[in-house]
Amino acid sequence: MKTKKIPMRNCIVTKEKLPKFDLIRIVRTPDLEVKVDVTGKLNGKGAYLKKDIKVIEKAQKSKILNRALDLEIPDSVFDELKNIVND
Repeated sequence: MKTKKIPMRNCIVTKEKLPKFDLIRIVRTPDLEVKVDVTGKLNGKGAYLKKDIKVIEKAQKSKILNRALDLEIPDSVFDELKNIVND
């Protein structure tokens, strides 16, 4: 019997290769908006963060998402990420 392939992605902060389901995707849409993509299917340039408060705080402090998406990331996006991780 075939085993199902698990999609792997890299966290931009920790550089860990993890299953896609253990990460959160943040997307820069073609309209230059930044959204948290819970479905993993939004159009646009995406970056992945590990579902960990420390990783999200480090991404906010180091502005690594700004560089990855070539756009200023508002604090509201980080608040939304922290709410998703805490739930």
